[in-house]
Amino acid sequence: MQLTESGFKDEVYPAHKIAAMVFAMAEEGIDPADALAGTGIAPERLQSPNIRVSYRQTKQACLNALRLTAGTACAFRAGERMHVTAYGMYGYALLSSRSHQESLQFAVKYHRVMGPVADMAYDEDGGNAVFVYTPLLSDSPADDLYRLTMEFQLASHYTINRDLYGPRFRLSGVRVKYAAPKHARDYERIFGCPVLFGQARNELRFGLDWLAEPMPCANEITNAMTLEMCERGLAEIRQSGGAAGDVYRILFEQPGRFPNIEAMAEELKTNARALRRRLAAEQTSYRKILAEVRMRLGIEYLQNTDMTNEEIASRLGYSEAANFRHAFIRWTRRNPSDYRKG
Repeated sequence: MQLTESGFKDEVYPAHKIAAMVFAMAEEGIDPADALAGTGIAPERLQSPNIRVSYRQTKQACLNALRLTAGTACAFRAGERMHVTAYGMYGYALLSSRSHQESLQFAVKYHRVMGPVADMAYDEDGGNAVFVYTPLLSDSPADDLYRLTMEFQLASHYTINRDLYGPRFRLSGVRVKYAAPKHARDYERIFGCPVLFGQARNELRFGLDWLAEPMPCANEITNAMTLEMCERGLAEIRQSGGAAGDVYRILFEQPGRFPNIEAMAEELKTNARALRRRLAAEQTSYRKILAEVRMRLGIEYLQNTDMTNEEIASRLGYSEAANFRHAFIRWTRRNPSDYRKG
């Protein structure tokens, strides 16, 4: 995920990360108004369920933390506040997944809905599950902002995992790219595992055997509902800026018209190769965007019109209703009939 100039300023993300940072600073006696200086956010607005913030505001709050807390472990305390229920529908989707493997796949796919301070990928190394992080607010491991956002990311993800796996959950290792800070001792105390500094990647590691643990809150209906809401949120965020946003807007403005990538590139006054490259930099592709737009339009037609499946299939560019049905089940894990208006 790369932050475009417009995407950096778009106020489309929940404010829970900024709120956690402000509360952690308040524990040190820092006035919330000072903690939010330069963000344009009044302290009382953080309590509103409707507030949305941008990466610019999140970065400013983190810079305030660096300036006001004088290198203390404020980010760790903020991350420890980020229990799974703090993430709204995203958190409930994790809790209601059928297995930890499914929950893990969901987390990687949809974490951008929550405005993460670090992009996240999944890997495996021997007997370890490995989450790999790339900070989004700074790209230099020598930068204090890079370190602070990684401390927040690691602490919050560890907190979520303890919520999902239970209090017995233990990490096998933490690795970070930056040099050991003055408060390096806090790392092993907080994470309870060996911590290595100056490494090639930022990683959080735990044994693969944890993935076989049962999911006590698994619920297929709840999971399907939360998945749909996260899909909608991800689509809205992707539409807010960048090359992917341009493609989404054109396709939604002209529903039923699904040009090939060459025609889309011409409309955007570029060429297909350049468009593919720009979309890849935003971790998507033209094919994925087409599928997502078809899914969103399909759900809208099913819920809000009396069109038959044959008519919807034709409107979405499918030659047969059966092809539309198979694609729809692949997208949503539900039948089109499940979305029909009452």
